[in-house]
Amino acid sequence: MSSEESDVVARRDDVAFALYSLAASVVRRMPRDLSLTAAATLHVLERHGPLRVTRLAALEGVTQPSMTSLVTKLVRAGLVERRPDPSDGRGVLVALTDSGEDYVHERRHVGAARLIGLLDDLPVTQVRALWDALPALLAVAALDDRDTGAASRLSPTAEDGLQ
Repeated sequence: MSSEESDVVARRDDVAFALYSLAASVVRRMPRDLSLTAAATLHVLERHGPLRVTRLAALEGVTQPSMTSLVTKLVRAGLVERRPDPSDGRGVLVALTDSGEDYVHERRHVGAARLIGLLDDLPVTQVRALWDALPALLAVAALDDRDTGAASRLSPTAEDGLQ
C-alpha cells in the first residue's frame, strides 16, 4: 500500500468515527416518545415502503415475535397499518399511515434542526467544507440504501431545507 493510500485509509477511519459519533449524539438527543427500535422501524418503512414483519425484523435485528409485538403497538398508535400482500394473498404487509409519515418527517426535521444549531456555531469556511462534502455524504447514503434494498430518498430538496 502506498503512503497516499495509507493516508486515505487513515482519513477514512477518522471520517467514519466522526460521522458515527455525530449520528449517535443526534439520536441520543431525540425526543423519547417512542423506543429507538420503534422509531427506526418507522424510518425503515419510509425508506423501503410496505414490508412483511419478517423483513422488518431482519432489517432491525430483532426476532419476528418482537417485531410482531412492536407492529401491534404501532398499529394501536395509528402510525402503521397492516394490509394484504398483493403478491401473496396469505401474507400481510406493514405500511406507514399518514400519521406515521408525518412522525418520520417531523423527527427528521427535529434532528436536522439540532444539526443546524451546531452548524450555526461553525465558521462559514467549515460550513462550506461540509456543503462541498455533500455529494460524498449522499453517495455513502446511497450505498447504505443499496445494501439494505431501500429506494434512495436522501437527495437534497428544497422541501427538506437543503437547497
